[in-house]
Amino acid sequence: MTAARQGSRLRTAALLAAVLLLAGGAATGCGGRPTTHHKPGTSHEQATGSVGTLLDAQDGNGHRLREVPAEGAPQVRVTVHPDSEDGWNLQLAVEHFRFTPDSTGGAALPGAGHAHLELDGRKLARLYGPWFHLPAAQVPEGAHTLTVRLYADDHTAWAVAGKPVEGTAPLTAAAPGASAGGHDHAAPPAGPAPSDGPPQAGADRTVTITVRDGRVSPAPGRTELKRGERIALRVTSDRADTLHVHGYDKELALPAGQEATLVLTADRTGLFEVETHTSRLVLTQLLVR
Repeated sequence: MTAARQGSRLRTAALLAAVLLLAGGAATGCGGRPTTHHKPGTSHEQATGSVGTLLDAQDGNGHRLREVPAEGAPQVRVTVHPDSEDGWNLQLAVEHFRFTPDSTGGAALPGAGHAHLELDGRKLARLYGPWFHLPAAQVPEGAHTLTVRLYADDHTAWAVAGKPVEGTAPLTAAAPGASAGGHDHAAPPAGPAPSDGPPQAGADRTVTITVRDGRVSPAPGRTELKRGERIALRVTSDRADTLHVHGYDKELALPAGQEATLVLTADRTGLFEVETHTSRLVLTQLLVR
């Protein structure tokens, strides 16, 4: 065998060994453990960490329970404060728990995650902090029960002794059109309305938006407001979703095929996006001067 041919074979063998070494490293990941595809921006610990025991039992919304010992387990209490302008402000007092919106979709880590808000067992919104504004238009007349349940970042429900970790509070809503705190909580009128149409009751301006097949109509633009003005966002989505107004931390459940209205006072100046959580669509931008 010539020296050239022998050298070529050695180089081929070395290259093959390097390829096998790289493939083995990719299969085991850091520290020899299997890797997990996870949400961009989350750490390796967030993607592979876990805690408690994953049960086969589920909560009322189809989320599996993640049971942890009672000692040091997350806890939540909810208090309802009437809002002076519209609806109620909900305050969540948590123990052994922290809200982690930046890692939602990662793995379960001890005492971390988000919450769900339910009205009589029907989910209204996902909560990422200790305060939430519940508009009067979302609550029918009569006596109701609010439930706040805690979830891990992987959307499993924290549980103790086989029961989800949750807090409840009673809520009674007045009849539509009745005055509460000097403000009219009348339900939005039925039927479609053009964008920037007649103002919603109690609002200086009304913007009507429709979401269908992943498209926003009218096309997203800027809605200019003066500080202190009240705006009503009337949104109809063909799929169930959640409306979120950035900067104001206001959310609104969007039932599939039904119009929902969020009324807020533009008491902060700046540019604020209004988008949907699930479909991640920008509906409009509020420019408050």
